Amino acid sequence: MPPHGDDCTGHSHDSEFGDEAALTSLRELIDLPRVTCLNEEAEGTGRAVLRSHGDRYLTEPSLRSTEDPDDEPELILHVPFTEAVAIRTISIEGAPPASSSGSGSGGGSGGGSAETSAPRTVKLFVNRDDLDFETARELEPAMVLDLLPPEHGVGLGTIDYPLRPAGRFQGAASVTLYFPDNYARGADPDGDAVQTEITYVGFKGKGTRVKRRAVDAVYESRGMKEDHKVPDGEMGAHHGFLS
Repeated sequence: MPPHGDDCTGHSHDSEFGDEAALTSLRELIDLPRVTCLNEEAEGTGRAVLRSHGDRYLTEPSLRSTEDPDDEPELILHVPFTEAVAIRTISIEGAPPASSSGSGSGGGSGGGSAETSAPRTVKLFVNRDDLDFETARELEPAMVLDLLPPEHGVGLGTIDYPLRPAGRFQGAASVTLYFPDNYARGADPDGDAVQTEITYVGFKGKGTRVKRRAVDAVYESRGMKEDHKVPDGEMGAHHGFLS
């Protein structure tokens, strides 16, 4: 996994001053009643972090993985749209940096408290309504993103990650986000599980005005706990542009 540094090349910060030039938020095209989340600590929080663009700096309510020392801090967030969309960028904000007077984060860098940590990696799947943890670990995703720690963006706005190749994210009826790990687990793979915490997920792009077909799917409430190897050829991405 590429190192996470302070270099701002390869992604863009969506500051207050860049909103007018930004791509269109897809928030109004999310089919919120059909959003599902696996392994969320509190029901409905996966839906709650799909905030409007104007509320992207809010940190509560947040999405946390279940607090179970026997479970991996994984999350699956399935986001269907009311029409097919072309997704250009995604923004994911993790647990905010620990306060200067508070306790340290769960894994040092990566934000959060002693109990939570920002996600480190996300795997993106397009038009898959049937994913549980076992299949998400095994299948090749449309893209893998290595997420920057939240302290990187302090004072600079949220971070937009472009989705490439763009063709994989056109005509998307849904996108599924699989968060396999967090910064605490990355720093100490053999340590106790620390909950993953996410405060905001947003998408930018455009709609196609093509209504999607409804798909019935069955989801597991918990994922499998077996370890799985990462498929060959998966690489993180940090490429970005100014919006």
